[in-house]
Amino acid sequence: MSKKKKNNSGNGGMVYSTNPNYSYDDHEEEETLSPSEQLLHVHRETKGRGGKAVVIVKGFQGSDSDLSDLTKRLKATCGTGGSAKDGEIIIQGDQREKVMAYLDKEGYRTKRVGG
Repeated sequence: MSKKKKNNSGNGGMVYSTNPNYSYDDHEEEETLSPSEQLLHVHRETKGRGGKAVVIVKGFQGSDSDLSDLTKRLKATCGTGGSAKDGEIIIQGDQREKVMAYLDKEGYRTKRVGG
């Protein structure tokens, strides 16, 4: 299996611009809202995972570094693996109660979505 090279040039994938006034620094990272201002939706899903359950947390508004930091703390709290992809946090296993309890303790507003 081949590995893709990662674009670490910091220009967000921009290759060329015809605008003479364009600056690569135009793209700022999204500011993270405080936990009390965020509503996170907590889903349980098994589709496309061989019947294995995962918990997906959607609705996080903030920078990628803050998202990965929250993911790391959730994984440590639940004692399982997981990842952060496309602005969502994915925690392995049916850990919805633990995830919601931790997020509530941290000050986030949570909403259980689905059964």
